[in-house]
Amino acid sequence: MKIPMNLLSKYFLLLVAMTSLVINVGCSTTPRAKPANVVDRSGGSNEPTPPGYYRVKRGDTLARIALDNGQSPRDLAQWNNMSNPNQIEVGDLILVKPPANSKITVKPIPKTAGDTPKADAAKVDTPKENPKEIVAEPGIRLSWPAKGKVSEDFSEKTKGIDIAGKLGEPITAASDGKVVYAGNSLRGYGNLVIIKHDNTYLTAYAHNRTLSVKEGDAVKKGQKIAEMGDTDTNSVKLHFELRVNGKPVNPTPYLQ
Repeated sequence: MKIPMNLLSKYFLLLVAMTSLVINVGCSTTPRAKPANVVDRSGGSNEPTPPGYYRVKRGDTLARIALDNGQSPRDLAQWNNMSNPNQIEVGDLILVKPPANSKITVKPIPKTAGDTPKADAAKVDTPKENPKEIVAEPGIRLSWPAKGKVSEDFSEKTKGIDIAGKLGEPITAASDGKVVYAGNSLRGYGNLVIIKHDNTYLTAYAHNRTLSVKEGDAVKKGQKIAEMGDTDTNSVKLHFELRVNGKPVNPTPYLQ
């Protein structure tokens, strides 16, 4: 049976109309995707750091921040009301200067006429290759913390001197003070002791085999604080640093 041409045309037009209707309905019921909002979760790390504060960077520890600012990790934890000092996050602001109501826990070391380094001693060790080296004002005299030869001189890279020796030899406090750190959480230092001598001077003793003191101990000049070792290094030695307001300086002019 033949279908008339005019009827075929009507069927075709009806089919086109229905198809168009389905497409339009589908488009109207499907919502368009909107671009996702980008949320900045950096914590404002690009903002300037206020005076007296430090902004935490990746890889930092509270002990490292304290050493670089000449403070005790325990003091930083107290000033910043930290319930868990081991949990600090990138971008956090850490108060590194004593607040107005804080108590001074380390008394300044009285200066005497014998405390000033002799002129000839200061000439011996001044590195000529590093004109930007920070030089501390005379005000503290240190005893040698270990017996042995200096195997690595002070530089901007080393931040201290290395003294070669034998495994187990005694490491002694370079001056009177208080132990503000005794542990091994600072990468590259191994078993480390940090002694705060006053509100300006701080000394660090690294790579020890064992530690003979603990945090909070008061120590006297020449007192044994550790045994020489090779923790976190490839040879037996003592890495010794002098920090002035947290900045590393050449300790040699102050050693006698």
